[in-house]
Amino acid sequence: MDLSGYLEMFIEESKEHLQAINDQLLKLEAEPDNTNIVNEIFRSAHTLKGMAGSMGYEELASLTHEMENVLDLLRNNKLSITSEIMDVIFTCVDLIEKMVDSIEQGGDGKADVTDVVNQLANIQNPSTAGEGEIVTALAEVAAAAELVLDEFQLSVVKSAKETGKKAYSISVTLDERCTMKSVRAYMVFQAVEELGEIIQTVPSVEQIEEEKFDQSFTLLLLSDQETREIQFQISNISEIKEVMVSEVADLGQQVHDKDKLVNGTTNPENGLNKQKDKEETETGKKKQRSKSIRVDSEKLDQLMNLFSELIIDRGRLEQISRKAELSELTETVEHMTRISTDLQGLILNMRMVPVEQVFNRFPRMVRDLAKDLNKKVQLVIEGAETELDRTVIDEIGDPLVHLLRNALDHGLESTVERQATDKPEEGLILLKAYHGGNHVFIEVRDDGKGINREKVLTKAIERGVVTQEEAKTLTDQQVNGLILASGFSTADKISDISGRGVGLDVVKIKIESLGGVITIDSSEGQGSTFRIQLPLTLSIIYAMLVKVEDETYAIPFNSIVEITNVRHDQVSTLYGQKVIQFRGQVVPLIYLNEEYQVPEVEGKADRQQLFIVIVRKGEKTVGLVVDSVLGQQEVVLKSLGGFLTNLYAISGSTILGNGEVALIIDANQFIK
Repeated sequence: MDLSGYLEMFIEESKEHLQAINDQLLKLEAEPDNTNIVNEIFRSAHTLKGMAGSMGYEELASLTHEMENVLDLLRNNKLSITSEIMDVIFTCVDLIEKMVDSIEQGGDGKADVTDVVNQLANIQNPSTAGEGEIVTALAEVAAAAELVLDEFQLSVVKSAKETGKKAYSISVTLDERCTMKSVRAYMVFQAVEELGEIIQTVPSVEQIEEEKFDQSFTLLLLSDQETREIQFQISNISEIKEVMVSEVADLGQQVHDKDKLVNGTTNPENGLNKQKDKEETETGKKKQRSKSIRVDSEKLDQLMNLFSELIIDRGRLEQISRKAELSELTETVEHMTRISTDLQGLILNMRMVPVEQVFNRFPRMVRDLAKDLNKKVQLVIEGAETELDRTVIDEIGDPLVHLLRNALDHGLESTVERQATDKPEEGLILLKAYHGGNHVFIEVRDDGKGINREKVLTKAIERGVVTQEEAKTLTDQQVNGLILASGFSTADKISDISGRGVGLDVVKIKIESLGGVITIDSSEGQGSTFRIQLPLTLSIIYAMLVKVEDETYAIPFNSIVEITNVRHDQVSTLYGQKVIQFRGQVVPLIYLNEEYQVPEVEGKADRQQLFIVIVRKGEKTVGLVVDSVLGQQEVVLKSLGGFLTNLYAISGSTILGNGEVALIIDANQFIK
């Protein structure tokens, strides 16, 4: 049976469930007595196991099954959570992630799981004495009611009935031509779980996953929905022959009778419900029905490329319209401009994804690193809903990993050091994202020891980054920026976390390649803040078109501070560098015709004034000298291809409305 058509869906949903498990495990460490969290982990693990079994990844399914057994003991209060158990479960999740990654890379998803399985098996203990009578009694009552409900399920059913939910028996018959019964059953489970909580299946979930059933299976569902809604939700699934939904009206009484049998009382406060928190029934509430669909990222890229061509043609039509001076053509072009602008906003929004997709991986990473470093740390995440272009999202993860590792290893003091300075034992790392104009800002802040100015300067002088004379004139902000220099590291000893001499220059290089900048604020003894500024999107940008001789260049708006003009006699020479006085500071000039070796136009008259585009990178500014300024325009950033790579101060190209190719200037490279 060919399952390749389901592979992509399996990988994506497996990653979602693994992320959910990691998130919930971290919550469970903080709230070890919260049974609701264990239930959420159990559900994700159970679904993951079913998917793996349906796809034929038996080792993955078996490993998840063993983890599920431990979780089942935890949620039924037959095991108490310890740090040792948490470590084993985390190890198990890491191994499952590696197996899923192997499948994504075209592998078989197999790994050596013997050690982890043995650890999970050692955790599992037999039922404690004294519970045998309760289990037997429950089994007898459940058998009489033709239901197979365990103690936990009975408590959930009872609590749900008390909150007004209904119990439904759902019988599903698959089409005889259905070739993948387990996958179809899984789709039914997904649809039904949006409406409530599945308490039981007949045959068992394991048998359904292994396709050990004919064409029919039955579900017991707790829901606040009506019969018609449930019927409609399931009937929309293909290869379903028949769906029968009926309310089990007397189930509440049956559960009530079970309470009498087991506890000898009809008081609901003394029954099985007493053992479980009433909040568990919240999981039975109807989930918000998703109206989204999965779209391959390559299709979004294709859509953006096609729209880019449309933008180029729009510019061409606008030029033709201005020359032709035909009112009908002008009106049509103006309408097309409005429509394409709306379409552009829609397409860009489709490409925007929350930074949560990147941030979600960090709590687990910080937890593990803190344990390795024997430090206590709290990671606070703010603004995870902030959206960025998917292209930027794909690239921003690694720089943030470096910054968080740096904050843990170098930023935060040891517990002893924090106590000696009257700081809380638990260090704080804040990971924050927020919008600001056409940019997104991401901050990594810690309340550690901050940056030691003298130590940084000493290391910088040793490495030849600055001279002793230069070091005396540097501001605190400039000194902080030195740690971003290539190969710079102040670590006293090498560790697996950081301090291998690689430094933070890789962060700076990556951020600048994305059109962003990084700045550092620090106060010794109080902590540091690394602030990253990124453009919202890398595909379509606003730029200022300038003329240099006969060539047209585009300078991105996010680099421009101001455009001015000066007389030739206002230009001075300082240490061999042409400079001007601008807003109280000395600004060096870059003559683009010289930098890019642009051929001079013959017969061009000498201009009395110079047009200068002031650009900024951090606190530094330079002036780009051009012949004229053509105006602003929305341009599509295009690559120069594989043959023209690493061009100095050029980030790409664009096609103008007249068909001319204009190079896009990377002003950051002019500022040393």
